[in-house]
Amino acid sequence: MTDLAGLERQAHNLVDLVIDNSIKRVITDLHSGDESDLGRPVSSLKDYDSLLFREIEEHEVQNIEWMTIDEFTVEKGEAKINAFVKTWEYQASWLYCIDFLREEDDKYSKKYRYQVRWSIPTRRKPIPRATACVYFTIEVSKIKPGHHPVEVYYVFETNQLVHKPGLSRFRERWLKDIIESKIMMMEAVQF
Repeated sequence: MTDLAGLERQAHNLVDLVIDNSIKRVITDLHSGDESDLGRPVSSLKDYDSLLFREIEEHEVQNIEWMTIDEFTVEKGEAKINAFVKTWEYQASWLYCIDFLREEDDKYSKKYRYQVRWSIPTRRKPIPRATACVYFTIEVSKIKPGHHPVEVYYVFETNQLVHKPGLSRFRERWLKDIIESKIMMMEAVQF
């Protein structure tokens, strides 16, 4: 019998590792190998916005007003992610659900991990063959004053590029690419 909870924990740990390594790589690249800043909280990425994905073309990038450190709760975090995702442009056939995954306690902050799972169910196939996930992290600083906003960043499944709200425009194609690659892989595997 397969231990599903164990596999789920491994998958979550792998996603967290990819997110954290991507952020550390950005900081390390900026400091040319000086790893003295790697212990700094991820919220310090605000100083390194130029290394994150940004829009090149002229287009209004949607964002929302995120809550402050004092206002944050897990439920409010989920509601804000929902409000942010609604600013994205995508076809009405897409459905998504948001799940809170876990809380992680670091030296300088607490990280709250969420998963937004996307699919396109149809009348013929109400259970989709594949889904695409976007992993959000809301970081609540332990050292900043409570009136400062929380830090938010997200990554798309199968991608190491770290996005921050307000800096990049969502592309529906990113979700389609994830689903198409999963379907191609499933078709290639013979049982």
